[in-house]
Amino acid sequence: MIFTETKLKGAFILDLERREDLRGFFARAFCQNEFKAHGLKPIIAQANIASNLKKGTIRGMHFQYPPAAETKLVRCTRGAILDIIVDLRPESATYLQHVSVELSEENQCALYVPERFAHGYQTLLDNTDTSYQVGEFYTPEAEGGLMYNDPRLGLDWPMAVTVMSEKDQKFLLLDQFEIELKQKMRL
Repeated sequence: MIFTETKLKGAFILDLERREDLRGFFARAFCQNEFKAHGLKPIIAQANIASNLKKGTIRGMHFQYPPAAETKLVRCTRGAILDIIVDLRPESATYLQHVSVELSEENQCALYVPERFAHGYQTLLDNTDTSYQVGEFYTPEAEGGLMYNDPRLGLDWPMAVTVMSEKDQKFLLLDQFEIELKQKMRL
């Protein structure tokens, strides 16, 4: 695997290191030793799949508070998404900054999302599927989210929203809960 750190410390784009021959290619998509060597948490507690019917669908911006904060390794297995992560670590020099990455079945890249980051994406094509390897078990009482269009975050979604869950539409604006967010996200 080829690890490229983003401007947000600890968040990486992972490219496949292909071994090609007449059959096609073979590539490692996960390795505990390689993750450890890059300072990443190499634990997978759950593997999840999301299927999205319509382009323009938004899922996010989701996170879990400590002590159930989760890492994610996200890959688009069919179609394409614009994946966005936001640094929610109050002590970080990049607090509230974000990175956007296009993940697709064509580029086969993955995005490693560290603990205490919000994560969400918009589908760029109909019938888009994503795969997540998550480093912590889903803990509903530790769940949180940011409003996808919060002006303070300045997230640039490429198209109009076509589908979004009712829950995701009800997240608060950052100004309404930032003090609590910072308190809960401190280590």
